[in-house]
Amino acid sequence: MTVTDLFLLAALGVVAGVLNVLAGGGSLLTLPALVFLGLDGPVANGTNRVAILAQNLAAAGGFRARGFSDLRLSLTLSLAALPGALAGAFLGTMVRGQLFNQLLGAILLAVLAGMVWERFRKRRQKPREAGSPESSSEAAVSDSEPKPLSCGRLVAAHLGISAVGFYGGFIQAGVGFLLMAVLHRVLRLDLVRVNMHKVFIVGVYTAGALAVFAWRGQVLWIPASALATGNSLGGWIGSQISVSKGERWIRAALYLTLLAMAAKLLWPS
Repeated sequence: MTVTDLFLLAALGVVAGVLNVLAGGGSLLTLPALVFLGLDGPVANGTNRVAILAQNLAAAGGFRARGFSDLRLSLTLSLAALPGALAGAFLGTMVRGQLFNQLLGAILLAVLAGMVWERFRKRRQKPREAGSPESSSEAAVSDSEPKPLSCGRLVAAHLGISAVGFYGGFIQAGVGFLLMAVLHRVLRLDLVRVNMHKVFIVGVYTAGALAVFAWRGQVLWIPASALATGNSLGGWIGSQISVSKGERWIRAALYLTLLAMAAKLLWPS
């Protein structure tokens, strides 16, 4: 791997870090990029975990610096995700070669379809929600105190997070969307607190998953360090900002990139 490749990985890491914190999908860029640079599937999977860990440590610190922290809930959700993540990571170390590439390509297409559908669903909901009391107060939600959570919602959320943990440990790509679905729809947290918990959960279970990949000798530390530098910066930036203007163009570019990567992985020339 050349010095130019390492700089490109760092630059891609910044973009991926911001995307991961604000919504998700950063690994959908970095993981195929590592494969295209010649890394075997499990090695790319393990190497990517170093960047994910660094990114989420930086992002968690960024949220805490802005006054957003709920250590108790973040920790219990993280511990729920950890066993599945360890099992998923062990499975991830054994899937290699063209099978890994095809699996990743299929996941790219599935996540892309989910992202497009979610944008379509939100666009259809906007006319109905305009003028409702909930929509008028939405901007202030993140500054208000979170509502008490029922026991049933807490149990359901921890069960859901444990299942998501397995997928996160296995391949990671797109896991942010699954975590956001559980945290936002089950616990009904506002999006700032969703991201606050998300980066903590991913940081904790990624430490365990990375240990599995490292134990199996499937981490290349030099490209991992370059990618981690970019992801850390992107993670911190993502914790400080909320994307509004220009989001449509960013999403369009992301969709086209994911489609091209999926096609290349599924139908190599």
